[in-house]
Formats: sequence, structure tokens, C-alpha cells
Amino acid sequence: MPLTTEQLQAVDKVHQLIDQVNAIIIGKENITKLTITAMLAGGHVLFEDIPGVGKTLLVKTIATCLGADFSRIQFTPDLVPSDIIGFSMPQQGKETFQFRKGPLFSSIILADEINRTSPRTQAAMLEAMAEHQVTSDGVTYDLPDPFFVLATQNPIEYEGTYPLPEAQLDRFLMQLSLGYPTPDQEVRLLAAPSNREALANVKPILDKQTFEALKQLVPNIHVEQAILDYIVRLGNQTREDQRIRLGISPRGNQFCLLAAKAYALLEGRSYVIPDDVLAVLPAVYRHRLLFFENLTTKQKDAYIAVIVKKVQPPMRRS
Repeated sequence: MPLTTEQLQAVDKVHQLIDQVNAIIIGKENITKLTITAMLAGGHVLFEDIPGVGKTLLVKTIATCLGADFSRIQFTPDLVPSDIIGFSMPQQGKETFQFRKGPLFSSIILADEINRTSPRTQAAMLEAMAEHQVTSDGVTYDLPDPFFVLATQNPIEYEGTYPLPEAQLDRFLMQLSLGYPTPDQEVRLLAAPSNREALANVKPILDKQTFEALKQLVPNIHVEQAILDYIVRLGNQTREDQRIRLGISPRGNQFCLLAAKAYALLEGRSYVIPDDVLAVLPAVYRHRLLFFENLTTKQKDAYIAVIVKKVQPPMRRS
């Protein structure tokens, strides 16, 4: 069924949100759109980027536009799970303990340099990302809804880091990179107001309830059997390729489908077309494919493009 007028109006609000973010994060329109796509799909995003390209500003701007609470966690080797989850402390004059929530209890989390913390703290993050809950002193606490983790890691400096295990990498729906701006974009960036001034002028555009209602629509976006076959054939191509040590898992294919549905919704459609799959596929594949060679992100993207060309997309019905 086509989207209703009310649903299309909500989608239009999301595009207004994207436009407002793009007015501050100059020249990264596609990154903003894919970030919102991942959030609509209920997924988390890993930004692999050098410092100073605007990751924090992007996340803060999105949180402000949504009117959502935001926490930034700087991951360091000495960070322990209770630093992010919270801890129980005795109540004065009582024999009971009260749980003090940590920064993880926010709707949008910027996990800065997530690969710099210990595996134990990463495991706590994994539970939060996978189950939307945390455990402290044997008690389980639900995290806010919506709950999104937008994490960063530096692709240059690996000394003193703890590489994310494949199980945790797989919990990220997408891996994105802002990268350097073009010279023209950097000139516009220098001429723009300061980050603090720009954020002060950002107003909420879309409330969390409307965004959550759109999220609930994503699983119901229609998908033809031919699209399902196309996603599976693309995944199988990665499993058979001689240069790839670990191809796309069935869960990776499920995430690809979910992201394509969210992208179709952003395009104002109630059904998925092959272009939706191709729009999200590099970001979904990038961190899941393990090559025998040590490839950069650009090299991985180039090889993903080669894989895509080997698989014939389904023809659109007239």
C-alpha cells in the first residue's frame, strides 16, 4: 500500500532535518542521509575517520534536530563498564542501594574512539547495542527507546587499541566515513559560524515520537521476491570470491534488507527497488568483509563495486 499523507508528511520532516544538518555539516549530504537511514532501521553506525572532520558536530546536530538527549563517551584504556553503565550506591540512612545511571542511558550516544577501551568494556557496549539493555550487580535495566550508538575509531593510530571483535563489528548496521572536504567545501566551512554558534541556532524539527512511528513502518515496507534473491546473490558473491576470507553472513543480508527498506521509506516509497539496495550496500558490507589483504576503506569500496557489477539486478516491472 502507498504511504498515507500523514506518513509522507513525517518523511518530509525527516528531509527537513537532513537539510538542517547539511547546512552545518557542509558537503556530507550522503553521509547524513545514510546515518538517518541507519537510525530509521534501528541500527548503529561506526564512523572510521581521522579527528577533526566533524563527527561530533554531526551527531550533536542530529540529536538536537530530534530533540533527543545526547551523551558523548570518550573511550580510554582505563574505562570500566560501570563508568558507562552506572553503579549502585548506598542510600544514606537506609540498607538499600540506589542505581545511578551512567551516560549510556541516553537516546543518542557518541562513542568516541571505541576501540581504545578494554574488551570488558566493549562487551558491556555489545550487550547495550544488541539487547538495548545493560546489567549491573545482576540486575537488568532497559535503555531508552530510541537508542542509537554512533561510534568512531581512528584508522591511523592503532597503538594501544583493542581491535573490535567481528561480533561487535557486526552489530553496527553501517560503517561510514566523512573524510576530508573538497577545497570549495573547506572554504565554505571556514566562512561558516563557529560550531557552538551553529548549534545554538539549531531547532528541533522532528519529535522522537514521530521518528519512532516511522521506525515502526520500516519492517512493513514491501519487498518483491526478486529483490530478496538479488540481496542473497550479492552476499553469495562475497562468499565465493577468492580475495575475501570472510563473506557476508546471513545476518549481514538481513541488515542490508532492513537498511534498503529504511532508504526506500526516506525516498517516500512503500516498496524497495534495486537502487535502494545499491545505495546502502557499501556501508553495510564495508566492515563485514574480511579480505586476505589489508585494504583501505577506498580499496574495499572499489572491490565492492566490482562485486556489484558481477550480479545482474532484477528488472523493474512496468
